[in-house]
Amino acid sequence: MAATARGSLREIRAADVEAAGLAPADAASFLAALRSAAASSSSSDAAAVWEAVVAAGVLRPEHPHALHQLVYYSVYAAWDRASRGPPPYWFPSPTDCKQTNLGRVMEENGPKLLGSSYKDPISSFNLFHKFSVENQEAYWKLVLKTLSVKFLREPKSILDTSDGSKKGGTWFQGAVLNIAECCLLPWPSQNRTDDSTAIVWRDEGLDDYPVNRMSLKELRTQVMTVANALDTMFQKGDRIAIDMPMTCNAVIVYLAIILGGFVVVSIADSFAPQEIGTRMRVSDAKAIFTQDFIIRGMKKFPLYSRVTEGTSSKAIVIPATGDCLGVTPRHGDISWKDFLSRAAGRPSMYPPVYQSADALINILFSSGTTGDPKAIPWTQLCPIRCGADTWAHLDVRPQDIGCWPTNLGWVMGPIMVFSSFLSGATLALYHGSPLGRGFCKFVQDARVNVLGTVPSLVKSWKTGNLTKGLDWTKIRVLATTGEASDIDDNLWLSSRACYKPIVECCGGTELASSYIQGSLLQPQAFGAFSGASMSTGFVILDEQGNPYPDDLPCAGEVGLFPLYFGASSQLLNADHNKVYFDGMPIYRGRQLRRHGDIIQRTVGGYYVVQGRADDTMNLGGIKTSSVEIERVCNRADEGLLETAAVSIKPSGGGPEQLAILAVLKDRSAPYDANLLKSKFQRAIQRNLNPLFKVSYVKIVPVFPRTASNKLLRRVLRDQLNQELANRSKL
Repeated sequence: MAATARGSLREIRAADVEAAGLAPADAASFLAALRSAAASSSSSDAAAVWEAVVAAGVLRPEHPHALHQLVYYSVYAAWDRASRGPPPYWFPSPTDCKQTNLGRVMEENGPKLLGSSYKDPISSFNLFHKFSVENQEAYWKLVLKTLSVKFLREPKSILDTSDGSKKGGTWFQGAVLNIAECCLLPWPSQNRTDDSTAIVWRDEGLDDYPVNRMSLKELRTQVMTVANALDTMFQKGDRIAIDMPMTCNAVIVYLAIILGGFVVVSIADSFAPQEIGTRMRVSDAKAIFTQDFIIRGMKKFPLYSRVTEGTSSKAIVIPATGDCLGVTPRHGDISWKDFLSRAAGRPSMYPPVYQSADALINILFSSGTTGDPKAIPWTQLCPIRCGADTWAHLDVRPQDIGCWPTNLGWVMGPIMVFSSFLSGATLALYHGSPLGRGFCKFVQDARVNVLGTVPSLVKSWKTGNLTKGLDWTKIRVLATTGEASDIDDNLWLSSRACYKPIVECCGGTELASSYIQGSLLQPQAFGAFSGASMSTGFVILDEQGNPYPDDLPCAGEVGLFPLYFGASSQLLNADHNKVYFDGMPIYRGRQLRRHGDIIQRTVGGYYVVQGRADDTMNLGGIKTSSVEIERVCNRADEGLLETAAVSIKPSGGGPEQLAILAVLKDRSAPYDANLLKSKFQRAIQRNLNPLFKVSYVKIVPVFPRTASNKLLRRVLRDQLNQELANRSKL
């Protein structure tokens, strides 16, 4: 909470406004506008007051963040989260809700499907969601009409559950299509023509130049050229890796591999040679597309050399800049220019390879913190699932411009490709680091209106105040995924776009989607999810594996309903049944699917992810999660960048003890760990549980993370236990 927050909005004075960074000449008029907006609210309830303040536009993006903090935290100072749940910051409009993708479908079909129970998209949302879970065939027929999915052969059925051995059912039986072709065709109902902009991009360092644009026809032509070249080198079904930043060329190669009936192997460009080699081996990839270098912050970092150290498979090497390679390809490897020349003389129109809906198109990998990473196969169903999710929850529409800095080696890369093109939207790509002001300016110049993030990225933008002087008001929807969100960071992010909603997303590569998300038809609260994704059902399990009642605030492991469109049905290098089903309880006649998250359902019906099942700890007989403690500790001192909470084992045995590791914003500044320990203790006692005792605090320069930026608490826990064990021997 901001140190300047008052007990209520009425208590804010001109001196507080000035202390928050507003000039004295502007403080009085701001305060008058603030009080006028508050007086116009429909009630004195804090949520109604905040809604009125935002609607009046009193708080503007150019205002100092401290001013936004002052107002937000003062409005909600008396809000009792224990009895009311997280405070909402965004509210759906009764008028605008009918213009959302889901709202339009509900208005058109709600009375027919729900009868007299249907009222409007907001008040009937929960009812329609329940319908989507219980009537999957009807729901997916509606969604398919909105996406640019073209079948060569229509499915005989949407869902067939007659085969009891297939716990997730059989989807789109008999359907034949090529999902890459669906991304490349004009689509009249989306007003998508050959001249529509498919990709908008910019190279880092050219931030003052106009953005580049590629039409749908240009994209299709380049994809077909690459597919033609692939046919000269590989057999249908061969697995071909991509290990490079998510550039225009990477997207072209990705679509070409699928168009040609090959299989993409996704490898993140941050991996060390050994990890590259592991993924090439596990997937049995025949070749790999890569770059000579990675350009980040105007610096060159080697990539091709890492690839050659990791694998002997043939590499097709693309220059990071210009037309000439900055490396000499080893014997057997080929430059991008020479590769493209292989398409010369072949027909310019490429016939797509049509396959069944359950045909393999992409192999992705879990983070792989121990042993080989799980190789997760994506079929042609997966793009439809992720496209439908972003259509429904992020409200991605034709001609929208969507940007989410990511990589084809992680699930968000393919999700962005298919979510953009199947919805008729434009994909925005920044060829460089998203951590700098150059990326933030690209968001402005490309007129991005759907922006995805990860929390650590938002924290970096906020810490550097990188959006100062930039206009992000074109943004209509924000989204975040990957790790637990920080409330104050999200306050900053939403305020940059005039308090547009941030759709929280949490899912997995094996789901091809998020199982819980925000929705533009429900009020949104910072750092919380407003419900399950459309067509997704789940229960929260107690320690005995029994489901809690659906309307009861609780916390426990999530159990997913197994009839989950787009979810995996196999793993290439592990027992799928053992990983996702063994040991899970039966619910309504079907075995639940494991995901591994511990989630909390709050008062008010919001959800908060408390970490993985293996990130829980038992403190004094009370089970709690690392994330829950970290949320409290992150706000205990302004000098903190982030914290990690783990349990440690006393050398002499006994109950688990709480240890907190901290990374400071200024790593060179001296700081007293004992002072930090007392601050953590007070924060936990005040905001979490007075019985939890902080036993150990350590300041570290950086936290270990997976390549996908997930915090490795297990590594921290093991290191700390070893350190304490060594001390006890002295």
